[in-house]
Formats: sequence, C-alpha cells, structure tokens
Amino acid sequence: MKKNKSSVLFGAIASAAMSLGIASAQADEVEIKTQKLTDNIYVLFGRGGNIAAHVGQQGTYIIDDQFAKLAPQIKAKLKELNPDAAEFVINTHYHGDHTGGNEVFAQAGAHVIAHHNVHKRLQAEHGEDSDFLPRLSFSKDMTLHFNGEHARLQHFAHAHTDGDSVVFFDNANVVHMGDIYFNFGSLPFVDVDGGGSVDGILAAVQTVIDAIADDTQVIPGHGPMSNKAGLQSYHALISKAKAIMLEAIEEHKTLEAVVAADPLAQLNLEYMGWLPKERVTTLFYRSLTGEIN
Repeated sequence: MKKNKSSVLFGAIASAAMSLGIASAQADEVEIKTQKLTDNIYVLFGRGGNIAAHVGQQGTYIIDDQFAKLAPQIKAKLKELNPDAAEFVINTHYHGDHTGGNEVFAQAGAHVIAHHNVHKRLQAEHGEDSDFLPRLSFSKDMTLHFNGEHARLQHFAHAHTDGDSVVFFDNANVVHMGDIYFNFGSLPFVDVDGGGSVDGILAAVQTVIDAIADDTQVIPGHGPMSNKAGLQSYHALISKAKAIMLEAIEEHKTLEAVVAADPLAQLNLEYMGWLPKERVTTLFYRSLTGEIN
C-alpha cells in the first residue's frame, strides 16, 4: 500500500521517539509520576507529552495520553486520584506521544476532543472508524464546563502543527501549552510537514504570555513545570534564533549552505538526540522560507 504524507510523518515521529528510547521502552520500565498543582489539577509525567488531569465531583478528564503501552499505568495512576474512569480526553495536537492512548481511553468510555485538523490527520493514519479519532472536534475554540471549571480550548494555527490547542483553566490559573512549549532550555520542534511554523509558535506563545498572570502555572508539552517568566524566556530564545536564521538565509541562500554555516552554534544550546541542531536548522529554514504544508 502506498503511504500518504501523514503516514510518512508518523513514521518519522516514531523513529525519532525510538531514538529517545520512548517508543521502544517497555511499559514496566516507565514510572508515571504525579505533581499536584491545585486541589483539582495534577500533572502526570511519564514518557511522551505531559498529561494534565482535572479531578472533581463530576469525574476526571485528561489532556493528552502519551503512548498506548503506558495506558494501563496511566489509568492506574488516575484511579488513585479518582476511582471513576476518565470522561474526556483532550488532545493538544496529533503526534503519537500525545494521542497514543486515545484508543484505550475511548474503549473505556472516554470522549476524545481535539481540533478539526487533529481529526483529519489521525483519520488519515488510522482510518475513519478508529477509536484513535476524536469524536468531538472544533474549529477556533470551545469550552468544557466540568468539575466547576471552564476549560477553554483555543486553537493556534500553524504553530507546532496545524492543529495545536492550548487549554486555559481560568479558575485554577493554570494553562497547558502542549508542544507549542518545549521546556528544555532549547529550541522547539517545528513540525513543518504537519503545518507548523516558527512565526506561528512565536505568535501563540506571545498570545498566551499576554493572557496569563505572573503566577500562572504553565504546563509545557515536555519538560518540567514552568511559569510566565519561563515562557517569556522561551519566546526571546526563539525570536533570537529566528533573527539569526534570517540573517544566515540572506547571506547563504540555500539550505545546504545555511546548514554548513551552522548559524545556531552561537546560541550555545544543547540538543536532543532525535532533534539535533542540523534538523532544527533545516526546519527553521523551511519555515522561514515558506516551505509549509
């Protein structure tokens, strides 16, 4: 069977995850750790995207669900917080380390919610009838009124991907950024083939900065908890990298010449194994020169 672009991208993501030891890790090697943020909100750290859990009298819902192999442990950890099964799963975007548990949670009765583009990309990968797919999708925004909280889901076009959602818990003063925010002290993965862009990430981060307070707790897609100051530093770093790359593009023109010039070296950053500096340079180049799908 001929693979479509979505399938190729999922394969690339899976390969990247394996290089991190994520996809290949046995479930019993992963410890799911919990951090309490408020009386109702917890963060679960495991392998893959950070999970937020909102727990209350009406039940439980989660934001992202990591990998299918980890679903039993995630469900067990959630049961410690609330014996009832999760009612809803919100996907911040379509990548497998954030949606891999969709099928397991859906088959246990949860309703998956995500942006229309997440549905489109997961449908292309898994088929129309798959339980991986969101059963509720939205265009610009929606609000989940549950457990005494009004969780606002806001779509940001062409940020990390074309289907990113940020979730604002206004009552609790907490925000979940998904992979728009990589809190590793380095540059983000700009999924150009998934509709992402440098400018879109910058716009999304600035919008959130403008919307939150100094003491808002910020949940990144990956990495430890953060705050508004951390988000401002992240925005400044990406802005500096963009300026450096634009100067290099103006001087060297071609992708090959820009990569060879190694313009991002001056930032003195460390890079993850699956996202080396050369790949970051390439993705920034493609985004800043308009190669967005």
